Amino acid sequence: MRCEQVSARNAVSFLVEHQGRAAGTAKVRQTGSGNGELSWTVLPDHRGQGVARRAIALLIRYAFDELGLHRVVAYIDPRDQVSLRTAGRAGLRREGIVRASSEETADSGSDKHGAQRQDRVQLARLATDPEPTSRDGFIGVLNAGLPTKRLIAQALIRNNAHEVLLCELTYKQEWDLPGGVVDPHESPAQAVNREIREELHVDVLAQSLVAVNWLPRWRGWDDAVLFVFDLGVDDQIIARAQLEPRELRSLRWCTREQVEEHAAPYLARMLGSLEHPSEATAYLEDGAEPSG
Repeated sequence: MRCEQVSARNAVSFLVEHQGRAAGTAKVRQTGSGNGELSWTVLPDHRGQGVARRAIALLIRYAFDELGLHRVVAYIDPRDQVSLRTAGRAGLRREGIVRASSEETADSGSDKHGAQRQDRVQLARLATDPEPTSRDGFIGVLNAGLPTKRLIAQALIRNNAHEVLLCELTYKQEWDLPGGVVDPHESPAQAVNREIREELHVDVLAQSLVAVNWLPRWRGWDDAVLFVFDLGVDDQIIARAQLEPRELRSLRWCTREQVEEHAAPYLARMLGSLEHPSEATAYLEDGAEPSG
C-alpha cells in the first residue's frame, strides 16, 4: 500500500494505493492544541482486504510522529459497523455519541452548506495509548467499545406481618425497594450495603441473592439487570432509619395490594414471583419467568 500526500491549509490528505491502483483517500485535519480529526474512504473494489485498517494506522503514525499531535479523533455513523470495527483495530477507542453532528464536520457549531445533521460515534486515540496489537491496547479498545448494561441492586426486607418495605422516593412517582444503581467497579452486594447506609443510615450486610431480574426499556430508561438480595425480617428498620431527604420521603410496609397500587408493574410482578421462594436464585425477565 502506498500513500501520496497532498497538503492544504490545516489538512493533510493522502491518496491510498493498493496493488498499483487508487484505492481511496485518508486525511488528517489539525483542529488546534495538538488535536486532529481523521477521515478516510476506501473504494468498493478494495474493501474487505485490510486496506482501511492499514491506511488508518499509517495516518495515525503520521499524525503523531510528523505533525506532533497528541490526540486524534474520528466520527463514524453508528450504523456503519464495518468502519467502527476498522477504527477499533487501528486503536481508536469509543468515547460516546455526538448527537446531531454535522455530516461534513463533527465539531462544527452550525450547519455548513445545508449539511444534514445526524448522530456520530466519537472515537479517539492518544499518542500515549499502547499499540492496539499489544495486550493493554487490545483490552483498552474492547473496554471502550463492548456493550454495557446498567446494574441495579435492591434489598427485599419484610416484617413479621409478611409486608414488604418500600421507599417513597423524591424523584419518581413509583415506590420502590431500597437500593440503587451499582457504581463502576462495585459489586451488587456492596451497592446494596452502600445505598441503604447512605439513604437510611442503617448498616446491613447483603449475602443471600434471591433473584436476578432483567428489565426491558421502560419510560425512557435503557434496559438493566436487577439483583435482589433477601435481607430477611426486620420489624424495627423504619424506627432505626434516618432518611436522606434528597432521596426519600418515607418508608412504608406494604401488602401485595399496596405494592400493586404504588409500585411499578414489573416490581409487583417480581414480588409476586417471589412469594413462594425456593432454594435456587430466581431468574426473571420483566418480573416474571422467561416465556421463551
